[in-house]
Amino acid sequence: MFLPTTREEMNRLGWNSLDIILVSGDSYVDSSYNGSAVIGKYLLKYGFKVGIIAQPDINSDEDIKRLGTPNLYWAISAGCVDSMVANYTATRKKRQKDDFTPGGLNNRRPDRATISYTNLIKKNFKHTPKPIIIGGIEGM
Repeated sequence: MFLPTTREEMNRLGWNSLDIILVSGDSYVDSSYNGSAVIGKYLLKYGFKVGIIAQPDINSDEDIKRLGTPNLYWAISAGCVDSMVANYTATRKKRQKDDFTPGGLNNRRPDRATISYTNLIKKNFKHTPKPIIIGGIEGM
């Protein structure tokens, strides 16, 4: 089973809300190669209702709001690669390609993605003080 990424997918599962919402800098691919998918499936196995928001647009509030507020917590990861490494070469040139973005274009992962996604949640969910747990390579 794929983790829900939209309200419609939640409705098909009969879920009104999610316990945990994963936010990832990578596109969502249901594969053991994708860390967010692995963690989501593990939590799902133990009875948690888990959804994922992959590569949310930080310039819009719609992406981060599409699944609502989690009952337990938000879990944020920049993805499989540090966002600054994904976005820039060692000589500080902007990378043209991102292998973890649909189409390979480097246009969806913001610099310092974990901070950007955390700020986006704090901005849009001020009155729902659910914990934000950060992980992955930028969470260390």
